[in-house]
Amino acid sequence: MQLKKINPNLQKALIELGLTEANEMQQETFSTIKSGADAVIQSVGGSGKTTTIVLNVIQRLEKAHMVSPRALIIVEDKGKMLEMLEMFSELGKYTDLRVYGTHDKSDMDYDKNQISVGIDVLVGTPNRLNDMFATAGYDVNQLKMFVVDDADVLFKNRMEPKVTRISDSIAKTQRLFFCSAITEKVEIMADKIMIEPLFFEMDEEE
Repeated sequence: MQLKKINPNLQKALIELGLTEANEMQQETFSTIKSGADAVIQSVGGSGKTTTIVLNVIQRLEKAHMVSPRALIIVEDKGKMLEMLEMFSELGKYTDLRVYGTHDKSDMDYDKNQISVGIDVLVGTPNRLNDMFATAGYDVNQLKMFVVDDADVLFKNRMEPKVTRISDSIAKTQRLFFCSAITEKVEIMADKIMIEPLFFEMDEEE
């Protein structure tokens, strides 16, 4: 992909997957996300939001470091979590980033034990992550990225309190919403937990 100063290991994995051309969303948001600014990114379904999230997390984190997670990604359900993990497996194959996924039906004690060994990226559902952050006492000071995927769907399903609670436990981090539509609830939540967020709206044909 022709993205400015992209990590060469990430670039290699992208090329092997046949992802040689960045789409509009990836081109428009890459520099902003890399800078650490808060943002709301809207694009229609099937436009590569999962790929965009994963490539930007890999770009920012680069390699395994310390014990506590440095990127937290909130997803709708187990299926979305597995899809995200698969994309990390493909795009992160030339890095040593440690990625772990959890969901509403996974074993909480097992999850905590796995995470305590050391991970870089934690992907999970709002309910499970909320429970884990309330009881485990993670070092959230290491978090560089707080990402909510399908934010419009999650907020429509009344997950705002869970997302807010997790966000409130983190003092300083980059906050990113990805959505198919910038709804009133998405705007309210962005105003509530983000600092001067930038809004990106992609054309329908993209």
